[in-house]
Amino acid sequence: MDLTTSDQTRSAQEMKEEGLRLFQEGLYAEAAERFEQARQAFDAEGDTVEAAEMLNNLGIVYRMRRQWDEAVRALEEAQSAFAALGDANREAQVLGNLGGLYASQGEREKALTSLREAADVFAEVGDDQRHGETLLALGVQQWKAGDRQTGLATYQAGLETLDRPSAGQKALRGLLSLRTRLLGGG
Repeated sequence: MDLTTSDQTRSAQEMKEEGLRLFQEGLYAEAAERFEQARQAFDAEGDTVEAAEMLNNLGIVYRMRRQWDEAVRALEEAQSAFAALGDANREAQVLGNLGGLYASQGEREKALTSLREAADVFAEVGDDQRHGETLLALGVQQWKAGDRQTGLATYQAGLETLDRPSAGQKALRGLLSLRTRLLGGG
């Protein structure tokens, strides 16, 4: 019996890895199929964390394929699963993905709400990199919604929060800091 369980787990893991490879190659339909197979296998195995992770992956694939309803359904199911498991970090990751999905659809208020929730959770769990990345996305959405001042401030807070900013982000952080000093804000 242990061998069968081990084989199922390995098989589910292999399907997950193949799904990731297919996704990276832009073969979204094939990736979705593999992620669904992996989800079912992880579910049969009783691995609810990995099954929920596959739902998150499916949501991203559906987003890339512009299958909005399927994407929302998969991401909301993943969020519920991670909430039930008490996995705040993964739940926040799904909220961030939902925020990006809503932004893609032009549903700005839903995007703002999801991104705010994700940023708050990342701050609570001490994940500074993801907190900063989410603040950047939130700032962009606030800017696009017409709230330029809040968007810029949120974006700047995101830049300051990042653990590992890119070279471009470091340069922008320096420029915004200079702007603040010149305008008498610090």
